[in-house]
Amino acid sequence: MTFESSRRDFLRLTGAAGAGLALGGVPFAAHATPVRPESDPAVPPSAATTLWYPEPAAEDRIIEEGLPIGNGRLGGLVTGGPGDDALYLTDGSFWTGGRNDVLLDDGQLPYGRDDFGSFGLLAKVRVAVPAHSGNAVGDYRRELDLANGVVSATYRHGGRRFRREAYASHPDDVVVIRLTGGPLTGTIALDGTHGETTSADGRHLSFAGALGNGLRHAAAVTAVSTTGRVAADGGVLSFEDCTDLLIVVCAGTDYVPDAARDFRDPSADPLALAVEKVTAGARVAGHRLRATHVADYRRLYGRMSIDLGDSTTAQRELDSWSRLTARHADPDVPDPELEAAYVQYGRYLTITGSRDRLPMNLQGVWVHNNTPDWYADYHTDINIQMNYWLADPAGLGECAVPLADYCVAQLPVWTDVTGRLYNDPRNRFRNSSGEIAGWAIAFSTNIYGGSGWAWHPAGNAWLCSTLWRHYEYSQDQAYLEKIYPVLRGAAEFWRARLVTVTVTDPSGAPREVLVDDTAWSPEHGPDARGTTYGQELAWDLFQQVQVAARRLGRDAALAAELADLQARLHLPEVSPETGWLQEWMSPANLGEVTHRHLSPLVGFYPGDRIATDTSPAELIDGVRNLLTARGTDNYGWACAWRSLCWSRLKDADKAYQLYLTVLRPSVDNGNGTAPNFFDMYSQGSYTIFQIDANLGGAAAALEMVLYSRPGVIELLPALPAAWADRGSVTGVGARGGFEVDVVWRRGQVTQATIRSVGGTETEVRAGTWRRHVRLRHGQSITVRP
Repeated sequence: MTFESSRRDFLRLTGAAGAGLALGGVPFAAHATPVRPESDPAVPPSAATTLWYPEPAAEDRIIEEGLPIGNGRLGGLVTGGPGDDALYLTDGSFWTGGRNDVLLDDGQLPYGRDDFGSFGLLAKVRVAVPAHSGNAVGDYRRELDLANGVVSATYRHGGRRFRREAYASHPDDVVVIRLTGGPLTGTIALDGTHGETTSADGRHLSFAGALGNGLRHAAAVTAVSTTGRVAADGGVLSFEDCTDLLIVVCAGTDYVPDAARDFRDPSADPLALAVEKVTAGARVAGHRLRATHVADYRRLYGRMSIDLGDSTTAQRELDSWSRLTARHADPDVPDPELEAAYVQYGRYLTITGSRDRLPMNLQGVWVHNNTPDWYADYHTDINIQMNYWLADPAGLGECAVPLADYCVAQLPVWTDVTGRLYNDPRNRFRNSSGEIAGWAIAFSTNIYGGSGWAWHPAGNAWLCSTLWRHYEYSQDQAYLEKIYPVLRGAAEFWRARLVTVTVTDPSGAPREVLVDDTAWSPEHGPDARGTTYGQELAWDLFQQVQVAARRLGRDAALAAELADLQARLHLPEVSPETGWLQEWMSPANLGEVTHRHLSPLVGFYPGDRIATDTSPAELIDGVRNLLTARGTDNYGWACAWRSLCWSRLKDADKAYQLYLTVLRPSVDNGNGTAPNFFDMYSQGSYTIFQIDANLGGAAAALEMVLYSRPGVIELLPALPAAWADRGSVTGVGARGGFEVDVVWRRGQVTQATIRSVGGTETEVRAGTWRRHVRLRHGQSITVRP
């Protein structure tokens, strides 16, 4: 099969992107006035889960100390300084670069800030109240209220209590900063990060500009008060004697997730939109804006709860950084409420970082400069996948849809570039058959259909596995229709890619099998055929397309062909030399023993082809031995993946140990959790924020409480002793189309409720207890093992 690029094919695929756009991937655009709640929906402070700090964030450490806000499109980091408060603002589409479809001399793709591109910081907003600087204030407390989605700072000055709040509203599509408490006098400034000129007009500050790739962008800020004076003055907004001040900020670009329009909307006016949105927001009373935001946020956040037991009064009295440090200093003293809060923090990042536009990149929607490491790109060999391991188990399935929308929107370009470039004779990963079909990507992707760095043959199947995961949780037929072209295109690529080799079976007889062509097992060892990583992902992909084709009633011949290919795939073996599950088609280990990636275990987690209850004991031993060799100290995302695998092995102690390793405080530029709970990735002399560990670590905690695959829900499979005394979770997603509530005492399930969100039957397990359950959509059952 050879690829023949045609306008008809391109438009067909673009049409698929258009269909996806109807369901998601919303661009920066005008929106209807939100419905305002009649009453305050906020959870009271006494019942809210919070992170808190006794001082403002230092601006030169804003990525480690600033508190994040976001609405899925906009992201912000806030310092909370009484006298000088900074907001670092992003839009998820603020990217340099482009299609990047000119190969290097080795047949790989460029990977630079201008050709491939980079995510970056769009604007800075500064609120100065000079009289409230330094020692002039006392009794300071900065807080992130996870239950209500609001960042705040409170303090005393001149005998008065002052409060400021910040949040990014999804319904109003703006960032809101609200100051209350007494007479306030100061200024508001707005600055771009690419040399833009800010202008003042009445009560607005704004700027507009264009990046080198033509992406147009703009930002605006306005402020209003029921008292005092607000006016533009010398390029800033000045406010004087205001007992309350409402600041509204917005920014955006002309990006659209549509390959047919080259990912731009020439009719869009980002500046006019930004001004329109801040003007509309400023017309609404501050308490009503807040109530609208909180109601929307809590619609998602309130779907799941987690209680892992009680912490001590002394632990609760510590600020969040001191508490994190104390937990690490004494590993034998659990802090169940802190450990549960980390899960809720991961859910907060998911809600604020992934709603209905672009998926989360290496840093979600939070950067502090325009030079993030690895360009804050979409890394396709674990990182973007791990970003979405939490969403469905945590009751946030709709937050997983932006990844699907992204793939559907990029598909036309991915397919076109693959057909033209992948089989270039200089590409060491080319298909040696000479055939090409479907789509492939490199290890990094951007938002313009572009790939960068080296080609990543298994990356398409890795992405498809993640898209499929949401379908397994939701059983949403419309979603399956949307992702099917992506799945099918990846399967077509693999159908053209596989090669036949002869192996010797255990009896000594020769046997022909299908293997992945030359590839790399991320990110170590030699280029080789038949890596376990590629074999497992191809097996999963073929399984997924077969099921999808059957449920959608199409492509029966393709499904039958894929079933035949799947049956002929070489599947990984245990090395007689090392006792490990082999990573390559060799009994020798050809890479780094403690390497960060667990690529050969992709069929164990997140996959299920290898499972403790269905696989031979020697295969499970090979998994355990490889996992043991990889070690228990690494980058945060690597520890999260290890924790998830140990949970699958039902080793609660190791799973919990690795979860705590993710939570360890980052000090002296080390791996771990920053004061603001961002996961920091050590680069030796400095650290960078990577969001994957925050989300993978939270997913690991839920995996200890519940394991699921279609047909099986297992309760408390790896419950650590630290959480065993008592606990509960509600609203945890289970694959096969279910939600589960579980209550336990002294390590035993006392009650569990299973609700169908599309699933019809499953087996519920708790230890040796089993019960087969049949439910209609929306029906539930409560069991007491």
